[in-house]
Amino acid sequence: MLLPRIDVAETADALDITAELPGVSEKDVEVSVARGILTIRGEKKVERDEKGKDWQVIERSHGSFQRSVQLGFDPDPAKVEAKFDKGVLTVHLPKPPEDVRAPRKIEIKSAA
Repeated sequence: MLLPRIDVAETADALDITAELPGVSEKDVEVSVARGILTIRGEKKVERDEKGKDWQVIERSHGSFQRSVQLGFDPDPAKVEAKFDKGVLTVHLPKPPEDVRAPRKIEIKSAA
């Protein structure tokens, strides 16, 4: 399985994740987010004509790929944006408000 290379940049209000997917078509890429994990998966298809050729060297890769990134927060899927341009996927994940992410003290009640 192929493993796309990524860059992760954090700002005060979002995470921006950029993945290199050279030779991959936009329609062959799927982006999902669940339980604080962003997953990028898809397939890089073979782009060569096999008929009548005796291949001497084959170095270009093809096949399925998947990359998951632990975000540290659970983003609102409706606010996540993904763009694909010239083999580069960019995903913008807005962070939830601070009060939603902050730890909260839970009162412990006695069983009696």
